[in-house]
Amino acid sequence: MNLPNSLTIARIFFVPLLVAVLVQERISLHWNGATITNDSVALAIFWVAAATDLLDGYLARRWKQVTTIGTLLDPIADKLLVSAALISLVQRRVVPGWVVVLIVGREFAVSGLRSIAAAEGYTIKASELGKTKTFSQVVAITLLMLSIHHEWLTVPARVALSLVVVFSLWSAVAYFARFWSKVDVATKQRRRQELLEAERIRRGLARAELRQDRQKRRAAARADRLQRRRSRAGTLSSEAPNLPPST
Repeated sequence: MNLPNSLTIARIFFVPLLVAVLVQERISLHWNGATITNDSVALAIFWVAAATDLLDGYLARRWKQVTTIGTLLDPIADKLLVSAALISLVQRRVVPGWVVVLIVGREFAVSGLRSIAAAEGYTIKASELGKTKTFSQVVAITLLMLSIHHEWLTVPARVALSLVVVFSLWSAVAYFARFWSKVDVATKQRRRQELLEAERIRRGLARAELRQDRQKRRAAARADRLQRRRSRAGTLSSEAPNLPPST
């Protein structure tokens, strides 16, 4: 456990707090004559969580603390944060549900690819296109939250959301291509080697069985020849003439 990984885990714990604040539509705080709504608090939480995404990657590279668990947890934390914010905005009737289904479905698909790649011994890191997608998601969610109380931001928010869908699908295709070129080919080669090894073992067992069969047949032939010799010796002894004893 290091500081970059701690920031990643902290981003995961921001998710339920963000949902709890964002879905409560009637909460407002009054401080020094100013009214602070729950949407403003939710936006602040989202910005802090998004800032940890930038900070943990920067510190991990600068301090050379890039770990396997951090590489796997970082995209999971990003997906949880973005999915939670978008689903909460669906409840607030700010985002169409089908758009969120596309984005969240893409996240599940890419996570599945990462899991399969990790099981095969590979780590698929985030590409530049994936980072662009994440940045566009942060901008779009920010505009969507602001458009709740500022209607003039509705059109820019929808345009940003459309760009998120484009970048999400585009990066998903890129991840599938990298998975197919790296993991799938390597897996096929390894399985081919396993099949060849299994065939070699099968042939070895077949040759061993053939040798054992030959040895059994040779032993049976030797036993048969010995039995015949004994039978001939018994026949000769029984056919020998009875001569009188010598005087």
